[in-house]
Amino acid sequence: MGKGFFQVPTAYNEPIKGYAPGSPEREEVLKQYKTYFEGNVEVPLFVGSEEIKTGNTRPMSPPHDHRHVVGSYHLAEKKHVSQAIQNCLESRTAWADLTWEQRAAIFLKAAELIAGPYRAKINAATMIAQSKTIHQAEIDAACELIDFLRFNVEYMSQIYEEQPDSAEGIWNRVEYRPLEGFVYAITPFNFTAIAGNLPASAAMMGNVVVWKPSDSQIFSAKVIVDVFKEAGLPDGVINVVYGDPVMITETVLASPDFAGIHFTGSTHVFKSLWKQIGHNIDIYKTYPRIVGETGGKDFIIAHPTAKPQQVATAITRGAFEFQGQKCSAASRVYLPKSSSKEILDLVKTDIDSFNKPGSPEDMSNFITAVIHEGSFDKLASYIDQAKKDADAQIVAGGHYDKSKGYFIEPTVIVTTDPKYATMETELFGPVVTVYVYDDNDWNKTLKLVDSTSEYALTGAVLATDRYAIEEATKALQNCAGNFYINDKPTGAVVGQQPFGGARASGTNDKAGSAQNLLRWVSPRLIKETFVSPEDYRYPFLG
Repeated sequence: MGKGFFQVPTAYNEPIKGYAPGSPEREEVLKQYKTYFEGNVEVPLFVGSEEIKTGNTRPMSPPHDHRHVVGSYHLAEKKHVSQAIQNCLESRTAWADLTWEQRAAIFLKAAELIAGPYRAKINAATMIAQSKTIHQAEIDAACELIDFLRFNVEYMSQIYEEQPDSAEGIWNRVEYRPLEGFVYAITPFNFTAIAGNLPASAAMMGNVVVWKPSDSQIFSAKVIVDVFKEAGLPDGVINVVYGDPVMITETVLASPDFAGIHFTGSTHVFKSLWKQIGHNIDIYKTYPRIVGETGGKDFIIAHPTAKPQQVATAITRGAFEFQGQKCSAASRVYLPKSSSKEILDLVKTDIDSFNKPGSPEDMSNFITAVIHEGSFDKLASYIDQAKKDADAQIVAGGHYDKSKGYFIEPTVIVTTDPKYATMETELFGPVVTVYVYDDNDWNKTLKLVDSTSEYALTGAVLATDRYAIEEATKALQNCAGNFYINDKPTGAVVGQQPFGGARASGTNDKAGSAQNLLRWVSPRLIKETFVSPEDYRYPFLG
């Protein structure tokens, strides 16, 4: 505990900048975007104090201009992954022994660096690497990552402060030790904030980490590494490797010192990891912590009393922001017959007002590109199938083009089959499917919403009838870890809406809360007796 009980700065949510035309933040981020776009960065592996260049590289290109190269990254061999693990273990003792306020100071400084001198850098890098509009980059790469760092420090201090009661003559206290070994962090392409938080939250609690970012996010991950280094994170605490995910994972999970995994990605991959960990369970020194946030098939259900304009806005924002590539994005919608035409007309009006999908450098664009060709081809195949199927109709969008960037038009499918493929399959793109129900079938439709998907991440109900809201809240309690009333099902804010889902959507350990941080500690209870007994006999013995 160091030399005092320290009160950390009160956490607050970072204000979101507007980037209006002529604003200084807009000019700064566009300048940084141009610098990065015209540059050619080379990203090494970060292992201990070394920046390793293996010579085996892959190019990095913006999804909205896939023929243009902005840099390259080096791929790890098995020996480099083993070296990263060894560096973790060599760094563990010093890092775990560092007083908690010193760890806190590093990550608080990282937050201030992102809020200040790195804001344009991390936003511009995210615009290029993940084709986010400046608004989506700002709320993710800057604000959410800042919030994770600030609030996690506050949660860490609250965890350490939580202590057991003591009885007369004894003192009970709990140490919140880091896990014995190292943590493996696997992060997705879609949120720079998640990419930073998964390794940082474990490290903040005194753990050492092997971090494998998504291949599609390495350009902006490099900025996170730069921030942590400038903030004073010691070498070896977070080691960063890229490359063959199968090889990296097999190497990591074969180590007896593997102590936990912090994962965000697909359900299929997470289940595979769980199986591998189970298969290897006899070799580990401790039972590994398994924390994962995975897929979603997130819903919006509108009651007949819902206001059509509000439902339409929830669909437009919930389904199409960041091209529907949020794990919380609305991808299945249930509309009452009485207002469905009005709602769909309003959504089509919204879509018609969008520019054609283009570069995020043009800040008049609401829609840009999907992440890579594999995603593009998958989405295009489902759109083509919907054009052929008798029980589906495309009422908006439906076009796509990958000649320059991976551009999919925002697409609305209306189906007469509530179990149609795109009502059940996670697509991860700007495609939303609508099922129209009879107004009298509200109760039946709630059961349908609950039973349709294997996922349980986010969902939303829109209504003005309070009885209907309560009924939906109860009926849908197990199919959404984050449930929204009269709002879109996206946009969870750290410190306000801890995020995570159950079923096939993950372990629901709620990123952005103390619940998540508790997964990265192994408490030790210490009981100290001040005057020890000297006779084994209890009073009942007479």
